[in-house]
Amino acid sequence: MQPGNATVRYRDSAVVGLSHIEAPVIVPSTEFEDRLAPTREALRLPANLLERVSGVIERRWWAPGTAFEDMAAEAGAKALAAAGVRPDQVGLLINTSVSRAHLEPSVAVRVHHKMGLPSSALNFDITNACLGFVNGMQMASAMIDAGQVDYAVVVDAEDVRPTQEETLARLGAGGVTRQDYTDQFASLTLGDGAAAAVLGRASERPDGHRILGGVSRAGTEHHALCVGSFGKMTTDTKNLLAAGLRLVTDAWHEAEAHGWRWRRLARYVTHQISTPYTKAIVDAVDLDPASVPVTFDRWGNVGPAAIAMTLSEQAETLAPGDRVMCLGVGSGLNTTMLELAW
Repeated sequence: MQPGNATVRYRDSAVVGLSHIEAPVIVPSTEFEDRLAPTREALRLPANLLERVSGVIERRWWAPGTAFEDMAAEAGAKALAAAGVRPDQVGLLINTSVSRAHLEPSVAVRVHHKMGLPSSALNFDITNACLGFVNGMQMASAMIDAGQVDYAVVVDAEDVRPTQEETLARLGAGGVTRQDYTDQFASLTLGDGAAAAVLGRASERPDGHRILGGVSRAGTEHHALCVGSFGKMTTDTKNLLAAGLRLVTDAWHEAEAHGWRWRRLARYVTHQISTPYTKAIVDAVDLDPASVPVTFDRWGNVGPAAIAMTLSEQAETLAPGDRVMCLGVGSGLNTTMLELAW
């Protein structure tokens, strides 16, 4: 099969509102290290391994009793307020959360209800691991270009605390091997948070930030490298990094060969995973590290919300005319590079 990118350019789509919510409970990596000290000592693993290897100093959890769906709805309402858009003007809601309390109905239905959106607003989930939010923006942009909706809201909220609690209990039990520890290590870098974006017609919103388009590329032969389920995530970290890096660089170089000019953008908002991942991307495509903001050190890896949260935080530092890239990789593997004009 001939490898290659899927390429799309949007005509009339823009981000007109952004928001993010930091979960309130700060959980330092040292807390996880202390809870796993007996296992680490039994396996002769060094102290401070989590922070030293991943770069995650702390992550955040929701307060006990918080429903992540409600936080997605709150982020969506904040983004609507920032955009000056009423709930009754929304024609589309896309939830992109990996987290879910049950298999059905969709997470989107509760968010739709909590936000008070009209019965005419389409609502559904798009899940594609950590790439989901960017895919949601692509879908919303396509529907705006097609004239199906005037305004769309893309939301995400993640609740990793239950999985991390189960992982800590499992790794803290007897009989754990080094392989068990390595396979589940990445799940300890995750964090809670929420984000939302409102998209509208660029031609009607001169204050908006144009979504120009970009490329996507699949490497689904690597679908078994990171597998998450309720309560457990196993990751082949070494091979996931290597395969993801190849996928990104292949997509990048082909895009440049077909006219995209991405060498010196104002900001590259990459998915927030770890220090080694970020450095590998920066080195592979020769980016200025100062243009690649880092939030994983204090938020952890917030899954699909990570790019949106980081973009929302960076928004006030961007000037009209700046070019911004959202670059994500989702387990499976898939990558998308989406360019915005601020």
